Parts: sequence; C-alpha cells; structure tokens
Amino acid sequence: MLNGEEMIAIDTNILVRIVTNDDPEQAQRAASIIQNQAVFISKTVILELEWVLRYSYSLERTIILSTLQKILSTDSFTIEQNSAIEQSLQWYEKGMDFADALHLACCFHVDKFVSFDKKLIKKASELNLGLDLLEA
Repeated sequence: MLNGEEMIAIDTNILVRIVTNDDPEQAQRAASIIQNQAVFISKTVILELEWVLRYSYSLERTIILSTLQKILSTDSFTIEQNSAIEQSLQWYEKGMDFADALHLACCFHVDKFVSFDKKLIKKASELNLGLDLLEA
C-alpha cells in the first residue's frame, strides 16, 4: 500500500475516462482518485476495458495493447492474475482475440480446453500454446 493508505478497487469506467479523456471533468476526477493510491484491478476490468476501447472507441489493436501494457506496468496497480494477463497480451499481439487469449491463459492448470469456436482453436493451434485444444 502506498503511503499507508488502504487499497481501492476500481471499475472499468475509471480507466476508460483516464485513457480516452472523453469527459475531461470525469477524467480529472478519475486521475485524482488513483493518484498516490494503491489500486486493485480485476482481470474482468482489464477484459472489459479492451472490449470498450475496441468496440465503443474503435481504437486500433496497437493502441489498446500499449494502453494495457502501461496499466500492467504501473507500480501502484495490483492486477488480478497479472501473469495470465501478460501472457494473454503476448498472444493478443500475435493476433488472437483478447478474450480468447485471457480464457486460455487462465486455463493452464487443466488438462484440456474445449470450445465450439473453430477460429479460437485454429489460432491457438497456430500459436502452439502447449495446451491440449479440442473442438466440441
């Protein structure tokens, strides 16, 4: 914890305001909320942030990737399953859908991953992830 303060958890909209500055007043409030504060960010917030930046703001993959990497490298942030998210960002950079990459990165404790999603199975097989993939 920073400066003896308690850790706070934030919702996706806090990060969206800071990243996009689409509402300057809220962006400033969001930035002041996390300034000098220990912040917990759940993996679902990271997942939703990627979707919002891609779908609602039409940001390019390279910009989203850079943004998520900056969030992961912020010292005052504690990221849930940080290593899984880092792994998913590596696969995302290689063209995998971020949600699919995160699902797979969180599954290395299981024996097999099963999906009806042929595109996911194909891309994951191309990347040779070391996980047994089965098409349902």
